[in-house]
Amino acid sequence: MRATKLKLSAVPKEQMLINIQNIHIQSVKTLSNQDVHTDILRLDLIHPVISGNKWFKLKYYLDEAITAKACKLASFGGAYSNHIIALALTGKEAGIPTIGFIRGDADTALSPTLKEAVSYGMELQFINRSDYRDKQLIQDSYHQSGWYWIPEGGYGLLGAKGAADILNIHDTSSYTHIICALGTGTMMAGLNMSAEPSQEIIGISVLRNHFSIKEEIEQIISQMPEKKSNFQCLHGYDWGGYAKHSAELLNFMQQFWWAEKIPTDFVYTAKMIYAVHDLIEKGFFTTGSRLLLIHSGGLQGNRSLSPQILPF
Repeated sequence: MRATKLKLSAVPKEQMLINIQNIHIQSVKTLSNQDVHTDILRLDLIHPVISGNKWFKLKYYLDEAITAKACKLASFGGAYSNHIIALALTGKEAGIPTIGFIRGDADTALSPTLKEAVSYGMELQFINRSDYRDKQLIQDSYHQSGWYWIPEGGYGLLGAKGAADILNIHDTSSYTHIICALGTGTMMAGLNMSAEPSQEIIGISVLRNHFSIKEEIEQIISQMPEKKSNFQCLHGYDWGGYAKHSAELLNFMQQFWWAEKIPTDFVYTAKMIYAVHDLIEKGFFTTGSRLLLIHSGGLQGNRSLSPQILPF
């Protein structure tokens, strides 16, 4: 059985209010049948804002920033970035000012996510979409002494190290497959690090034709002491591209909520869960498979929808 002791950030637990004890494994009956059993790890329950894997991917960066006595935390994200809003509140709770470099134009009305990030004290700097592609140039242009930069989405070895802790919260050794949504690939790299050798890690890409993601994950893995690689990336479940969706996907989210009482977002978790539903229907998993889905939290994308569309 895996140990349940989890190293938290240097920030006191009572200050950060991250409730690891809320994480539990929940059976998903609508994705289970006589051949395949499916459960989901509810990371989304640790905090309403610093949600799910966002905390895990941030915590070791935060430890390093605190050790370095950083005067500001800087990172990147879009208008509905789960990473940006989590960083904004994390910085506030840690007593370190934050700045977010946001993809888009400054004259565009602030999204609810960015308004909330500002309310936590985050400074925003807008970067047009063309210039935003070159993160290193942005960093070189804006860097000031004492700033600590965190890659977009927490991508990198420290983010993966934090994500590796996800499978140490509960005993997950009985599962044949660990399945997650794929954005930057950081969480998958971490899961690959801590999974049992017999377990297969499957990532559902939420970006259209993002075939370089395998190489990006392997780049992180190459920096790890144990360079095991037992994962695969599945494509074709992006619903048109990153943050794209359709009425069919939204309807799936509604039906999944009514059946399981599990909230999802159309950017990541709904696409992952739909993919699992489709793969089970197609007989992708062998008889006796036990699936553990990772609910990565972060429902910020849903705030771009009309309030009445989703029942949660």
